[in-house]
Amino acid sequence: MDALFLLLPISLLFVLGIGVAFWWAIFAGQFDDTRDAAAAILEDDDRGCSRTD
Repeated sequence: MDALFLLLPISLLFVLGIGVAFWWAIFAGQFDDTRDAAAAILEDDDRGCSRTD
């Protein structure tokens, strides 16, 4: 029972910290342009990978 009095406030602080980080990420524009980043991995651009052995 004593562990509950310690772990409950710690877990609530973690949840609050995660919520603040998510709130910041939304309003800082981190999720504004997700489509281009997802499509960029599918583009075949091998110009920078020239190997001469």
